[in-house]
Amino acid sequence: MNTAMYEAATSRQVFGYVLILVAGVVLVGGLIWAFRLGFKVRQREPAPPLPEEQPKLPPTGPVRETSEMREPRDVPRTGEEGERLTPHQLDNIRSRRADDQRRPRWSPGSSGSFGGGGGGRT
Repeated sequence: MNTAMYEAATSRQVFGYVLILVAGVVLVGGLIWAFRLGFKVRQREPAPPLPEEQPKLPPTGPVRETSEMREPRDVPRTGEEGERLTPHQLDNIRSRRADDQRRPRWSPGSSGSFGGGGGGRT
């Protein structure tokens, strides 16, 4: 009786080991397949640009950025009839250069941010 019980337990153990081995082989096979697929996709992509194909600076030198204060353009008003405007009548609401080009600063005595830890205005 004891031998039969040990044999049954051993056969279940061997089945578990075989199942783990098969799962490992399938997993490794899937990883190899994914690597080969990625390699093939990479081969179809264009090569990176050569140094001669890189963008060049203009003859005048590097382009400088400008910093200016902008203010929004007003939303168009409705006519005398008082009808509402539809989205195609609004078009893009752009901004324009502000007359006052001074940068806004924090008020004196203010901490500069919410929860900044400063004393704030008293």
